[in-house]
Amino acid sequence: MANLSITPLADRVVVEPAIAEETTAGGIIIPDTAKEKPQRGTVVAVGSGKKDEPTTVKVGDTVLYGKYAGTEVQLEGKDYLIMRESDIFAVI
Repeated sequence: MANLSITPLADRVVVEPAIAEETTAGGIIIPDTAKEKPQRGTVVAVGSGKKDEPTTVKVGDTVLYGKYAGTEVQLEGKDYLIMRESDIFAVI
């Protein structure tokens, strides 16, 4: 788990996306151009929430989110997504 020097504001969370699948179940290697964007990841930082709505996810949770959710950022050489907590569908 990453120890980031970033704190998201309000109801935003920072998610480290899961690694995209490299091969199919049948063993066929998937080229970079055909890989699906991952829709699950691990929460690595959480904001304090809104005044009347505290955040419900916590650091370390594995979450499912929308295919185009969040803003991609690169911090300390790794890719992350910053998104609103409402863009998260479920904790798994």
